[in-house]
Amino acid sequence: MAWTKYQLFLAGLMLVTGSINTLSAKWADNFMAEGCGGSKEHSFQHPFLQAVGMFLGEFSCLAAFYLLRCRAAGQSDSSVDPQQPFNPLLFLPPALCDMTGTSLMYVALNMTSASSFQMLRGAVIIFTGLFSVAFLGRRLVLSQWLGILATIAGLVVVGLADLLSKHDSQHKLSEVITGLFGFVILSLLLVPMYYIPAGSFSGNPRGTLEDALDAFCQVGQQPLIAVALLGNISSIAFFNFAGISVTKELSATTRMVLDSLRTVVIWALSLALGWEAFHALQILGFLILLIGTALYNGLHRPLLGRLSRGRPLAEESEQERLLGGTRTPINDAS
Repeated sequence: MAWTKYQLFLAGLMLVTGSINTLSAKWADNFMAEGCGGSKEHSFQHPFLQAVGMFLGEFSCLAAFYLLRCRAAGQSDSSVDPQQPFNPLLFLPPALCDMTGTSLMYVALNMTSASSFQMLRGAVIIFTGLFSVAFLGRRLVLSQWLGILATIAGLVVVGLADLLSKHDSQHKLSEVITGLFGFVILSLLLVPMYYIPAGSFSGNPRGTLEDALDAFCQVGQQPLIAVALLGNISSIAFFNFAGISVTKELSATTRMVLDSLRTVVIWALSLALGWEAFHALQILGFLILLIGTALYNGLHRPLLGRLSRGRPLAEESEQERLLGGTRTPINDAS
């Protein structure tokens, strides 16, 4: 079935905003500017402040949430189920995990290229699969275990390509509520981080875990950093909206494919902008990661079904769409 204009718009919005999200964060990292107190020019390495900005972008979805809720309340459609009450504190534990993961993610982006960073995020399949077996009692089928092994192999190849790349000499070796908790907690944590020594791990002149004041001074010296940060904040809000809408309007499989295309776009633009050097191993690693993701999420089943049963393409595609719409891909993180 052909996509509607609205579905094409959602797919394009997800692809574009998802790419901007990673590229804008890396753009900010590439800037050099003076800090507070007339300190020497240094790189803009403030991963925890960038993580606060990302959660602010997610938190901004609250406005859209309440607009849609008011719109639904004004409709006299009795078929719409009323919202069940829930305790927002239930989201606090996953929000803390998301906050930690996001902060480490921006630290990693400071240490590697944008394309390798995007590819290495595929490691979530490994841990999610293993933890689902250990804690949820889930049984993985053979294709999912093969997908995990392929993902590990792909990560090794991508990591090797990153180490061998010449560009590495520049580097050292329910979302609204989650965004609320992450933004508030991490913003408060910026205060003690200002005083915690981090030694060589730190990227600011004071040598602390995070120096938000130094970040604002650098923004004052180089206004383009503010443009990059605003691009990161706004893109994550639209990316989350587009990703959820794609899963609803099309399928979870489509969302996974678009997320893989996002990696290609980020890689191509990074090469075009001169942010990294081309390395053939990255292509091999990306293809292995793509195979691993496809195996884990069962994308091989429709193809094998067509080959074994001889079903028409349209019929199998519709079945894939219906099945995919009930499952969320394991690598759809923002």
